[in-house]
Amino acid sequence: MLKPETIHISGPAGILETIHIPSEQVPARGVAVINHPNPLQGGTNTNKVIQTAAKALSKLGFHCYLPNLRGVGGSEGTHDYGRGETQDCLAVIDYARAQHPEAPEFALSGFSFGGYVATFAAQARIPDLLLLIGAAVCHYTGRPEPSAVPNVAKTLMIHGAEDEVVEIEKALKWAEPQDLPVITIAGSTHFFHGKLIVLRDTILRFAPVCLNG
Repeated sequence: MLKPETIHISGPAGILETIHIPSEQVPARGVAVINHPNPLQGGTNTNKVIQTAAKALSKLGFHCYLPNLRGVGGSEGTHDYGRGETQDCLAVIDYARAQHPEAPEFALSGFSFGGYVATFAAQARIPDLLLLIGAAVCHYTGRPEPSAVPNVAKTLMIHGAEDEVVEIEKALKWAEPQDLPVITIAGSTHFFHGKLIVLRDTILRFAPVCLNG
């Protein structure tokens, strides 16, 4: 199996330092772009939650791309509270899909702030799977709120029942008008401490349902 590598992708604000985790399946079925949590609280592409998501999606046959969004790590630019980061995400999506034309499916994911970014990016690049983990919806004051997901049947939303950062009530408030199911992991806090294996297994169990639905 090929090892993860760090690559550099041209983005709208400069270079985007990105981890590429190859698909465990040959041939691969698609590409996945996975966005990190809020960098103002230390979020980067080495975060354990998005690394867990990447390992699960790699096992399912996706080449995974985990960018450091603008101003994070070795990426250029400055933090833009989700606006510019959405454009960064779109640039990584376009790059990743161009690298793997033989793997046509597309998964888009994000954790916390990264989920907030993913909901906006999904409006411009509709994914075959939208995986939202502890997504920061109904959370930020004075910022645009993500609109409805493009396809409920293709969306997998996972949230910790004991999330102390983005309370589960916020996720339910956002999901309810869309009739969007939310999978809750009992006993899990925002960062899924002690629950990463449960998170991985939940993705492995339910992501294929969305992809094949």
